[in-house]
Amino acid sequence: MLAGEAWRLSPSVSVRPEPFGALVYDFSTRRLSFLKTLLLLDVVRRLDGASDVDEALRSAGVGDGERAGYLRALDGLAASGVLIRSTP
Repeated sequence: MLAGEAWRLSPSVSVRPEPFGALVYDFSTRRLSFLKTLLLLDVVRRLDGASDVDEALRSAGVGDGERAGYLRALDGLAASGVLIRSTP
């Protein structure tokens, strides 16, 4: 995932917030994923209205020291189809 690109949740995905983060279910693949922190849930929610991943990370308050870890988590969500590229 390139930080300068716009991404969003796949339309086939449902997110259920939980005290630890969230459960993410993809109805097309029947795959269940976990968002392990509330901050990651916040980032994922902000992707839809953000111009790119950098903006979503910044607006959620992800610090420079945490950025690489959150990008890896978003990469995993993109690889599994939970996140898709936004089209202009």
